[in-house]
Amino acid sequence: MRTIPMPITDFHCDVLWKLLEQDRLSFKNNPELNLDVSLPRLQQAGSILQTFAIFVSGGGEPSMLPILRTIDLFHQKVLTAPGMRFVRSAADLQAILRDGGIGAMLSLEGADGLQGDMAMLRILFELGVRAVGLTWNNGNWGADGVMEPRGGGLTAKGREFVAECNRIGLLLDVSHLSERAFWDMADVSGKPVIASHSNAKAVCRHPRNLSDEQIKALIAMDGLIGITFVPQFVREGGQATVDDVLLHVERVCELGGDRQLMFGSDFDGIESHVAGLSHPGELVNLKEALIKHYKEEQVRGFLAGNTLRFLSKHLPAE
Repeated sequence: MRTIPMPITDFHCDVLWKLLEQDRLSFKNNPELNLDVSLPRLQQAGSILQTFAIFVSGGGEPSMLPILRTIDLFHQKVLTAPGMRFVRSAADLQAILRDGGIGAMLSLEGADGLQGDMAMLRILFELGVRAVGLTWNNGNWGADGVMEPRGGGLTAKGREFVAECNRIGLLLDVSHLSERAFWDMADVSGKPVIASHSNAKAVCRHPRNLSDEQIKALIAMDGLIGITFVPQFVREGGQATVDDVLLHVERVCELGGDRQLMFGSDFDGIESHVAGLSHPGELVNLKEALIKHYKEEQVRGFLAGNTLRFLSKHLPAE
């Protein structure tokens, strides 16, 4: 089969968490192949944009310190790799499309460490963070996560957080929110939101996946839905293949979301992998499967075009 060159974007990986936990690991070289996401594997994939999540493991008092250490790590270990380019604006993105390189964007997965202080949120924006999920799976000062038993929505501080993100231009990520908090955020936000790494609950009934109604809401606001490669989110029981991933793509398309669909791998945040999708270099397997079922224009949209269109519109211009 002829391989059609297509650029790749991925809206979620946890390699910064691994680098923070294990200082000896190398993003530039990855000689022992300990990392799913590394410079050689992004190059192998033909990646033009990778979003790097700032994730802080639970335990202890929430603090900004590990968030700031992770941002420093991003500068020291990722942005020093040849060809990696920091993406903070639509202009940065256009420069990569024009001149080449691999874009690196920062997101925050769980805002516990901000402790409800909007000044900390603004500082993170100044440091280059461009997308933020208010919670991980647990509850915090702003909302309940999807695994929090009480299933609460946004708090008053959470609503203030959403308004401030809208004001300064931070993208809001709903992937880990409780269903009630999802609907609160969809109602409160004056701008489209994204689900960086979530699948379709109609295909696999995992709590982290989105109902048809949630997916329709994201489509209606022209947000983004990042199909993820977490095996347990792809297929019940977790023994998933590329064909199982395609079932989630098809469900989003059936609901009218072919222009809102992207991918958010969760590479380096997972202990097992979809067969044939264990690192960016294997995304060719997904691309070839998609080409068999969809028009080339649609596949280009899924792999990069939809993400680039959204970011070009919603990132700061300069």
